[in-house]
Amino acid sequence: MNKNIGIIIPVVILTLFGLLMVYSSSNIWSEYKYNDSFHYLRHQSIFVVVGFIIMYILSKIDYKIYYKKANWILLICFLLLGLVLIPGIGIIRNGSRSWFGIGAFGIQPSEFAKICLIIFMAKYLSNNVKDMSNFKKGALPILIVIFIFFALIMLEPDFGTGMVIVISLIGMLFISNIKLNFFAYAGVAGLVGMIGLIIAAPYRVARIVSYLNPWSDPLGSGFQIIQSLYAIGPGGLFGLGLGNSIQKHFYLPEPQTDFIFAIICEEFGFLGIIILASLYLYLFYKVLKVSININDLFGKYLAFGLIFGIIFQTALNICVVIGLLPVTGVTLPFFSYGGSSLLVSLASIGIILNIGKNVK
Repeated sequence: MNKNIGIIIPVVILTLFGLLMVYSSSNIWSEYKYNDSFHYLRHQSIFVVVGFIIMYILSKIDYKIYYKKANWILLICFLLLGLVLIPGIGIIRNGSRSWFGIGAFGIQPSEFAKICLIIFMAKYLSNNVKDMSNFKKGALPILIVIFIFFALIMLEPDFGTGMVIVISLIGMLFISNIKLNFFAYAGVAGLVGMIGLIIAAPYRVARIVSYLNPWSDPLGSGFQIIQSLYAIGPGGLFGLGLGNSIQKHFYLPEPQTDFIFAIICEEFGFLGIIILASLYLYLFYKVLKVSININDLFGKYLAFGLIFGIIFQTALNICVVIGLLPVTGVTLPFFSYGGSSLLVSLASIGIILNIGKNVK
């Protein structure tokens, strides 16, 4: 039996369930906007098929090739993040110039930067095990790289994706040989930086205000989170049933994207949330076993970084939807409508599957 079956099964279930929820959450809006209730489902289905093909191909490619090509991968990623900022090349969606338009589809390079930076970080950490205990020799050079890429992503701006990338890389640093007091300093510096970024952009200040009290502006900055809570509340233990969401009827804006978890809560209730969380946690557990058992240090860091990024993004999205954190615009992996996010998640799993094949 395939030794990676414990990773493949939850990924397939999550992806197909996500496809079902894209249709359930979007069919009303899709019918109104495009006169076609299957519009979003059809587009997402294409990305699901392409994503599974990419996952299969990457599962066959020796992951050690990424070690050899890590610098080139990082350079290509840097160029793409720079190109998307140029008017006429990058296109603006939802106030952020973070997309390359290809016909009716859009590709978001900041999503692919997640994999690129995790690959580079895995190589750096595996090559500098002894130096990581020394801040100047070990941590400082890679922190400069992280800062440069974070700055590029913030120029779009895309705070949510930038934060997911930074936390994923900090998580990889945590399991390295770095001293723990680094995280205290990093936490203070990060908090100061976040406060500065929030103050610098009025719309972020509005998000913080709506997070603290959504009803201070119920028809503006607080509208989305209020409607999300109205979706979650009636779900109860078993939910209203598949397709029976009330909030998707033009109350919750574009429910198939960042706030699809609210529709899952409404239609499947607390029991659905438990099943969903269990699938994510089981996936994390199986990949963590791969990371622990692989003998190659690069493989250890790479597998951990990829799955930690997925799980952190999942937790971040859920915390936003239930009102524990301000709105960030981060998608729910395997579920939210959008090709870039889905392709990156499935590509990450493909790389992990190849690493798993090398576990003895």
